[in-house]
Amino acid sequence: MPTAQPPSAKPTLRERRRAAAVREILTAAEEHIDGAGPAALSLRAVARSLGMTVQALYHYFPSRDDLVTALITKAYDDLADAVGAAVDAAPDTTPPPRLVAAAEGYRTWAITHPERFQLLYGAPLRHYEAPVDGPTTQALRRMSAIFRRELFGGFTEAQLAAADTGDLSPSLRDHLHQLPPDAVGSLPPPAAALFLSAWGHLHGLVVLEVFGHTAFIGAHQAEIFRMAMGNLLKDVHGRIPAGRVPSLTGQYT
Repeated sequence: MPTAQPPSAKPTLRERRRAAAVREILTAAEEHIDGAGPAALSLRAVARSLGMTVQALYHYFPSRDDLVTALITKAYDDLADAVGAAVDAAPDTTPPPRLVAAAEGYRTWAITHPERFQLLYGAPLRHYEAPVDGPTTQALRRMSAIFRRELFGGFTEAQLAAADTGDLSPSLRDHLHQLPPDAVGSLPPPAAALFLSAWGHLHGLVVLEVFGHTAFIGAHQAEIFRMAMGNLLKDVHGRIPAGRVPSLTGQYT
């Protein structure tokens, strides 16, 4: 008979208070970014808004970089939650396809939280370097995994390896092979190249909108985006050899 696992210890009062304080600091920092932009992030201003001293804030975040890392990680997690929720809410048998729903979830979060989106994808903060393979990287990979699943779900590895991408150079193939397995490196090189191209198209349209470069389209931006994502999906799937190929409505043909 298997041995019962001991129940997980409940957080202590001190741990709960610390977690609550961290959440409050992150919320205050997000509000500061929303009001003044990522570049103006100041530990002193965040502490002042909470009635704390900077020295007290350092007890929770020893440096500005620690706070920025926590903010970026939370933003990526919130963005991934929004993308995942959009996919979960998408119907299985009627348009839009789940990949388009994921893309629309990404767009909606970005235009709703433009300053936090700029923290992720705008001009890098001066003198900040994210920890190598740290929490910000892991959070980003969580989101990219959703898009990989919705773009390539239903295809075999052999189909993905035979995708039509033209002639990839040997050096590019080698580089794609060397990427971390939980990133696009888990895909055959042709599929990895398709994924990166699709991601650039999706993300580029969102960046243009967030930074106001497509304002001339007015209220039709959502329609243009949905059309572009549907065409993107058709193009990617059209480059993968036939088999059990998912259609735009999620059915297999």
